[in-house]
Amino acid sequence: MTRYLLDTNIVSYYLRRSSAGLEAKLTQALRGGHCAISVITRAELRYGQVAMVAEDKRRGLIDGFLLRVPNLPWTTAAADHFGALKSQLKREGTPIGELDTQIGAQALAEKLTLVTHNTRHFEKVPGLKLEDWMV
Repeated sequence: MTRYLLDTNIVSYYLRRSSAGLEAKLTQALRGGHCAISVITRAELRYGQVAMVAEDKRRGLIDGFLLRVPNLPWTTAAADHFGALKSQLKREGTPIGELDTQIGAQALAEKLTLVTHNTRHFEKVPGLKLEDWMV
């Protein structure tokens, strides 16, 4: 069974109820225990939550989601993958940003398929398995 790491943008689409197909896939993956988020995604969601003080409904959605989804800690294996990946992407002139590099490195370290709607961005990460649940 494939195990998934959810990128921050796919979680944001899910919380906005942007796609019935996404909702069905993510709900099924959560029920089956086949997906998680990185603590990096948790941090990004918390940042977004604080930045939108007036949107109490969305804040509640984020809180509820974070209670339901497993959070993967940042590990030494993820850190080691990050160092190598960041160096490679920089050498090739294709950096993707610090937090996305961390999320990609964690997916590689944990042998997880990254679920994102930003596949063009993450396709730059060698060996990273990707799925886009918005299509």
